[in-house]
Amino acid sequence: MIKKISAALAFIIIVLLSLELWIYHQKVLIKEDTIMAFQRNERILNFTRMFIDKVLRAEGEVPFEDRLLLENAVRDIENQEILTQWQEFTEVETEAQAQAEVKDLLEVLIKRIQF
Repeated sequence: MIKKISAALAFIIIVLLSLELWIYHQKVLIKEDTIMAFQRNERILNFTRMFIDKVLRAEGEVPFEDRLLLENAVRDIENQEILTQWQEFTEVETEAQAQAEVKDLLEVLIKRIQF
């Protein structure tokens, strides 16, 4: 009888320890996901600020160096939808198209920020 109780207690302890390890692992995964989302949000916001400063507030043509900075910043975000929208913006031929693409780009940027 004592052996059965001891075996049952050992089993319960093993199950509880396993559960505790699983919970700890889940918390670590959540923290990692949170950190990654924060870093991605930071890259999106940095690009958005740069875009506003160097493109929307530009007086005249955007210098090559600024376009290169923007291109690298948008690629650092590592989001295909944002990159595609950026490329659509950079390929416009008229000011009317540019205005429409700016709106679409800003909308995509805002939608990709995660909380």
